[in-house]
Amino acid sequence: MTAPHTQSSSITGSPGARAAMWVAPLCWIAVLLDGFDLVVLGAVIPSLLDYDAWGLSTGTITMISTFGLIGMTIGALVIGTLTDVIGRRRALLYAVAAFSILTLLCAIAPNPFIFGLLRFLAGVGLGGALPTALALVNEFSKKQGGGSASTMLMTGYHVGAVATAALALVVIEPFGWRAMFVVGALPAVVLIPLMLRYLPESPSYLLAHGKRAEAEEIAARYGVELEAAPTSEAGRAEAANPVRALFSSKFLRNSIAIWITSFMGLLLVYGLNTWLPTIMREAGYNLGASLTFLLILNAGAVVGLLIAGGVANKIGPRTAAIVWFTGAALFLALLSVKVSFGIYVMVFLAGCFVFSAQVLVYAFTSANHPPQIRATALGWSAGVGRVGAICGPILGGVLLGAGYAVPWGFYAFALVGLLGAISISCTRVRT
Repeated sequence: MTAPHTQSSSITGSPGARAAMWVAPLCWIAVLLDGFDLVVLGAVIPSLLDYDAWGLSTGTITMISTFGLIGMTIGALVIGTLTDVIGRRRALLYAVAAFSILTLLCAIAPNPFIFGLLRFLAGVGLGGALPTALALVNEFSKKQGGGSASTMLMTGYHVGAVATAALALVVIEPFGWRAMFVVGALPAVVLIPLMLRYLPESPSYLLAHGKRAEAEEIAARYGVELEAAPTSEAGRAEAANPVRALFSSKFLRNSIAIWITSFMGLLLVYGLNTWLPTIMREAGYNLGASLTFLLILNAGAVVGLLIAGGVANKIGPRTAAIVWFTGAALFLALLSVKVSFGIYVMVFLAGCFVFSAQVLVYAFTSANHPPQIRATALGWSAGVGRVGAICGPILGGVLLGAGYAVPWGFYAFALVGLLGAISISCTRVRT
């Protein structure tokens, strides 16, 4: 009985044990690239509109933006599924490498068509990074099935968004819009070699594919508790065809509820990031205050993520998600009330609930699917959610165009949050 303890003690401080500390940071940086992609096009749009060589209209730029989101939808569905087939490590490496190379090529795009095509293909590459990183971080976290690993990982998304906006202020004017895409590709120069050296394969994936000895060796080195491998015929069938498993009677109810919730969650994230300043101006606040609201909204997002993870660890990610979507609905509705100083508090609280709610959906998805289909479930959750990301800006734009943004824009987004709470409450916790 002493042998395992001896082995565990002997590796403390060993290269393998030190490498374990790299898993979360490497995945965090991969998700940071998603935050870069969220902001970079918006940051360069004014420069693109002034770029006489292309003569772009706002309609063309909107199409390019939509193509990027469509690419991310496809990437989440396809690469998220392939992750359960080819492995977490390889899928994340491929996703980061593809996104980085294609983003770099955007810097030398000769015309709008090629630029839009490269944005679409980069989206496909990046779309698979998030579900793969979520699966890896959750499987290597000490609190498997909790929410803190997912929420901490997703702070990278908002840090990436804020950092990209800050870089745009100092990069675009002296170096031009193309330089931003060079900046977006640079992290791969460091990230990919570090991933090759330090990022392990998921023991859950290895176990699900019959590689028990390798899984046990990695689990012992990294202090991970092995999840049960599929032993039944049904479990092996799920590993062989994870997409079919999501549509089976065993998982279908949760699949549909998770997809609807993710659609609502990312509709809120992208809709508010796109239109909140404009809606607040329509509500009577000045331009400076409106832009400050967007900053406060995203500051609330980071704080909300840190809080939501601890709450989910205590009460479970499903219950926490219900609370968070309900809170999002409440504070979005309250934004329709025009007040002075208190409005900043309400925007901050809206940010705390809106952005964390979707991350808790990912935490629940990870905890409630067996390892052989976990990344596929996360990929489909993120992929369907990206459709909501496309619809969010459309919803805000339609309400603004029709002159109903105030107060109905707030109520419409609040209703989306309420629908998210209802749909996640329809799920069942796997025992």
